[in-house]
Amino acid sequence: MEQIIKTRFTERFGIAHPVMLAPMDKVAGGRLAAAVSRAGGLGLIGGGYGDPQWVEQAFLAAGNTSVGVGFITWSLLSRPEMIAQTLARRPAAFMVSFGDASEIVAAARTAGVPTIWQVQTLAQAEQALAAAVDVVVVQGQEAGGHGMDRGLTALLPAVRDLSGPEQILLAAGGLADGRGLAAALMLGADGVMLGTRFWASEEAEGSDAAKAALVRATGDQTLRSKVFDVARNAQWPWQFTGRTVANAFARQWHDDLDGLRRNADRERARYDAADSDDYEIRVLIAGEALDLIGSIAPAETIVEDVVRQAAGLLRDGSTRFLLGS
Repeated sequence: MEQIIKTRFTERFGIAHPVMLAPMDKVAGGRLAAAVSRAGGLGLIGGGYGDPQWVEQAFLAAGNTSVGVGFITWSLLSRPEMIAQTLARRPAAFMVSFGDASEIVAAARTAGVPTIWQVQTLAQAEQALAAAVDVVVVQGQEAGGHGMDRGLTALLPAVRDLSGPEQILLAAGGLADGRGLAAALMLGADGVMLGTRFWASEEAEGSDAAKAALVRATGDQTLRSKVFDVARNAQWPWQFTGRTVANAFARQWHDDLDGLRRNADRERARYDAADSDDYEIRVLIAGEALDLIGSIAPAETIVEDVVRQAAGLLRDGSTRFLLGS
């Protein structure tokens, strides 16, 4: 597909389309990252907490395709060897999120690797800008997985005003189609980072049952909570909550976190004993964009559909795109 939307982001990374894959932990493997990059976007491996074997296998699966990688900042800082190991691979980009990543950004800059920092508040954006990061991802609370409370449509233009006209910004949270890309560009972004839409792709890691559950669910069924951090004994900083598809386990404990903590050993054992595809107990991470996802599609199709729809909207503003005709 030829380039039809050119932005600072596409120019900086030498890609055709202003679409980036969110580095979803253990979901965005090498196969998915490579597929997004081959489709003209920027594919990122989901390095998550920093499992060296998993990350290495993901890079091998990506083959010779240029891909980046993203990590959870507070976890990666406890594994400095992973920073050096990753930079030695010369990824297309090194993304960080959830914590002060100034040290990591400095190391990547020294290695000549482009940097991306996801933020959820203006204060975090100031921190990222002070570190001279190449790309700032502005994440709204609509996003799946961990995040904070600010909505994207107010936060994104505020970060644009703060950062100035030349800083590359991407939008994330509740985006899954061309309407989201077009709106993000109008709000000041240079592109979008998509997570849940690519989770529901053929190349994403995970079971067919998980992907089918995503297609069945709606945004109304998602919940931002600390329940699954407690259930999985994940030591996340208090300010970050996780958006997931609400299930029986989440509904039982969402309003009684103290009770969950008091019964943590029992409930963690129940969680761990559940079948991996039992989504009445197990976590299914997803954002509010579920309403916009009706099928499991190849990553290439997702990228092309998003860009074509956005280009049409930006070209003529026709309501026929909004009506889906």
